[in-house]
Amino acid sequence: MRWRRWHGLFALLLAACLPADDLKAQSAGICGIGASGSKQSDACAAVRDRSIPDATVPPWSAIGRVNFASYAQRFHCTGVLIAERLVLTAAHCLYNGKNRAWVRAEDVVFAGGYQRGTAVASSRVRRYILSKDQRPGRFSRDHRRDWAVLELEEPLGQRLGILPVWQGGAAKAGFAVGYAGLRPHVQNRTAPCPLNPPQGGVLLVQCPLMRGDSGAPYIVETPEGLRVRAITSAVRVQGGGVEALMVPVEHMDIPRP
Repeated sequence: MRWRRWHGLFALLLAACLPADDLKAQSAGICGIGASGSKQSDACAAVRDRSIPDATVPPWSAIGRVNFASYAQRFHCTGVLIAERLVLTAAHCLYNGKNRAWVRAEDVVFAGGYQRGTAVASSRVRRYILSKDQRPGRFSRDHRRDWAVLELEEPLGQRLGILPVWQGGAAKAGFAVGYAGLRPHVQNRTAPCPLNPPQGGVLLVQCPLMRGDSGAPYIVETPEGLRVRAITSAVRVQGGGVEALMVPVEHMDIPRP
């Protein structure tokens, strides 16, 4: 694993160096953000139909916005608290493709249980872990490497609750929770998302996600309760719906709490 604590002010340019099917490019036409068309309209309707949980109570309060701010730009992704100080999100949320640099950890804040301008609890990020294949000044195009573990300055598990990860073997259907660009200040949840055959070590899921949902957890029901099976890396509009590419937790170097 590799800890990053880079210095200098960088504006977050979401997924600027990702392949053509990264979350920003492929969701560009959804809900009128970018190109229009019937497929995008259908996908937008599915995003609008997502339900709104009570983000102030567990387990939903463990999910929040990963906010980045600099003098030049503000941006957000989605993250999930998996231990007292550890948050999972997508690595591309932390990479400034224009400057070819990783953002400073101290410019990132996790706002847990965020809903309509208010968070249950929040903390700045002390440092973050990336895949060993992520290098200074370079973002790996391998979707299996599109994950990050944020270490928070403040412990939040007692206040937010946590959603532990699940590495229980065969993939199973679940749902996603995030902050879609259509409603960036409202936590919302998808209906159960059917699984397609996995490809290249990642999960392919029919799930109405878009920009802002980067890092959104894919949650499954297990005998122990709800668990995080994967996080959202990329999407593409296909057949009137949205296919999301999810990074399974077994590809991540998650430290012991």
